[in-house]
This record gives sequence, C-alpha cells and structure tokens, in this order.
Amino acid sequence: MGDVSNVHRAAPTPVAARHDLAATTAERREMGRESRVLAPRSSLGDWDEKARGHEPIDTIMAQNDIRLSEVLPLRHQRMAVSPWNFYRGAAAVMAADLASRPHSRLEVQLCGDAHVLNFGLWATPERNLNFDLRDFDETLPGPFEWDVARLAASIVVAARDNGVKQSRSDAAVVAAVEAYRRRMRRYASMPEIDIWYDGMKVDRFIDYFDTADRGQVEVWYEKGKETRTSRGAFRKLTTVARGRPRITAQPPLRVTIDDSEQGDIVEHLLGQYRDTLQEDRRNLFDRFTPVDVVRQVVGVGSVGMVVYLVLFTGRSGEDPLFLQCKQAGPSVYEAYTYPSTHDNHGARVIAGKRMVQSATDIFVGWASLEGRDYYVRQYRDMKIIPTTDLIAPMLAEFATACGNTLARAHARSGDPVAIDAYMGKGDEFTKAMRRFARRYADQNERDHDKLLSAIRRGKLEGVAD
Repeated sequence: MGDVSNVHRAAPTPVAARHDLAATTAERREMGRESRVLAPRSSLGDWDEKARGHEPIDTIMAQNDIRLSEVLPLRHQRMAVSPWNFYRGAAAVMAADLASRPHSRLEVQLCGDAHVLNFGLWATPERNLNFDLRDFDETLPGPFEWDVARLAASIVVAARDNGVKQSRSDAAVVAAVEAYRRRMRRYASMPEIDIWYDGMKVDRFIDYFDTADRGQVEVWYEKGKETRTSRGAFRKLTTVARGRPRITAQPPLRVTIDDSEQGDIVEHLLGQYRDTLQEDRRNLFDRFTPVDVVRQVVGVGSVGMVVYLVLFTGRSGEDPLFLQCKQAGPSVYEAYTYPSTHDNHGARVIAGKRMVQSATDIFVGWASLEGRDYYVRQYRDMKIIPTTDLIAPMLAEFATACGNTLARAHARSGDPVAIDAYMGKGDEFTKAMRRFARRYADQNERDHDKLLSAIRRGKLEGVAD
C-alpha cells in the first residue's frame, strides 16, 4: 500500500492510549465530559472540504499498490456505478476526512467500515441467527464517533440511491444515532459480563419493524438461511469433472488456478491457518479434504485484493465446506492513529472481529503466503446481507437496529461510561451527526464525480464498454 500519510498532509490528532477502566465511575464520566473540549459535540456536524488535506482520487490510487493490477479497472468501474458504490469502496477517503477533524480520543475497537449494509444476519456457532456487524477489513482502535459518522452518512447516501426523501433519510439518521446514544447509556450502568453476552437474535431484530413489514423481513432471512450455506454454495457453484466436484469458473469473478498454485495454498497458507485454530476446531478441520481452489473477485472496495475460495469435502465425500481466504492489508486508519499491534493483518482482522461481534464463526483464522497476509472464514455461513432497495421502505427501523448493534460493539471494547458522558442527555450529538451526514453525502457525490472524471481522462482505468 502506498504511503497514505503523505497524501493526507494535515497532521492528525493522535488517538489517546487505552483508558484506565479501573478509575471510578465519576472519574470516567469526567473524562467523557472533558473530551468535549477536544471535540465539541456541535463541531461534529461541521465539514470543510478545503481542510480535508488530501485529494480523494489520489487516496484511492494509493491503495492500488498491494492489489492485483489486472482487476483494478473492475474496482474503479464498480465504484463509478453510483455515489453509493463509491461510498462503499472509499473507506480510505473517509478515514482521511475523519482524521482531518478534531476527535474525542475516546477509544473503541472500530469496525472501520460501519456503513449500513455492513450489518446483517450471521450464524452463531450454535446455529442461531444474530444481527451484527459483518466486515472488519479496516478494524483498528480509534475514536468511537468515527464509526458513528460512517454509519450516519451511509444512511443518507443509501437513501438518495433509492430516491428516499430527505426528511425520511434525516429521520433514519436520527433513529440510528439516538438508538446508539440510548443503548450506550444503558450499557454505562450494566455489568461488564452482561455487556459482553448481549446480542441481537433474529426474533429481536424483527421486533424493530412494523407489523406490516415483518412478513417481508422474515421471507428475506428464511430464504437466505436455506441458500447461503456451504451446501447451498455447493449446489450453485460446482460441477463434477473427472469424478470429483470442481468450482465452476466465471472469469473474471472466479478464475481457475493451476495445480502448483493450488498446492502452495493448501500446503502453506492452509497449513499456517490450521495452527491458528483452537484445538477442538482444528480436529474438526482435519476431517475435511481440500478438493479445489479458485481465485475470486469480491465486493467493491475489496476488488484487487487476492481472495481464494477453497472447497473441502468431509469424510463421507458428501458434506461440503467452503472457506474463503482473503488478503488483508493495513487498515485505512493506521496512518491516522497508530500501527496495528498484530504482526499479521489477517490476525488484526480476526482479533477485531472477535472483539466486536457477539459471536464469531468457528473456522476464522489467519496465515501468510508470498508476502501477503490473509484471514480465513467460512464462505456464506448463513450470512444474510440486505440490499438498499429492501431496507429503503423501512430505513428508520433498520437504522435503529444498526445503531443499537454498533453501541453494543463499542461498549465491549471501549468505556461506555465515558462515551455516554461525552454524548450527554440532550440531542446535541444527534443533531450534529445529522448535519454531518447530509453534508458528507454531498461531499461523497462530488468525489464520485471526480472519479468519473478521472476515468474519462484516463487517470484511472475502467472496464471498457
């Protein structure tokens, strides 16, 4: 990855060291109130494009150094589709923008990319469905309000993408931030263990919606939990060749690789990964045999990162398991906070995932291969992700669920007492986030236009029509 710190010329305010949670409740509350001096709550609603200290297209290009050059045009083209797609792929741009402003220095484990579609349903190890955060490529300790701001702005950008009126998108932002604020206040008085065990099962998630909308939500998740599994992927993505299952190629999204590269992945990458598993899960993993590996293109912002999809079969030969090995680079926040404490960025992602999520896939782990770090997880493990057109008619309800979930994630790693004291009992924090969300959505549209211009001028290469 290029030196993003050179792109962002404004000197960022350093993030404070982890707070001493052994302090008294009164001292922790005072710490939160004192943080208002560093970052007045009303100032969180400000946005000054001239003070951002970087050019967004240069920041995007700086990420290309560690990516596969042959698929970079596809990344640019996907980001060019709409301001919403640009927002999804431009976490590095927003990281630089957030770091250009004063911040509270109240540290949590950031999701790092807490936009509204990075919340969804996941299978717990007990095979229950939980509503939770889902993407941790950028996870790193940082100021809590950076995640809140990314969520708030994403609601407005997604709403505009679906023709939702501004009054409704504003209401959805308020719903998300107020849910976050109220839930954090609740966590401020809860025992630490109770915070850790809190979560949102699917029935509780459905309760957020009006009775008339619950049927549609139930259809969405019932269909997803049946198809988004290794068995569902096996039926959809494989064919039988020479008596054994093979993952069907679909260039450039799924590309076959030769036997030598497959051998390196199985022997070295998966061999290292196996050692990161807990002993009981390692025993389970050993019951599966790898039978095929392809290279994938996934997401919007992740396009160009090396991703392998590995098919295993169990001892009966009939029970498939898909694992996804995804390249992990430095978090986009590292240039503005401090480097990860992990010597492998895959380990950073998994550690953040375990810190933030209420329950995590049993097969998560990490490894390195040929100078690249990877994290490993199950592919489509009942992972049910909404679409913006699905949530648009019930945006405020979905946003409320997201706000509550983000508060729980932050309370696990940060100090809910200090964060609650910073936000306060009134609505100043909420109003500021509403103003920022609207202003940053405007900025995102201008940046999207700059991307389109860069492609037209040949500064960035797009996919030929």
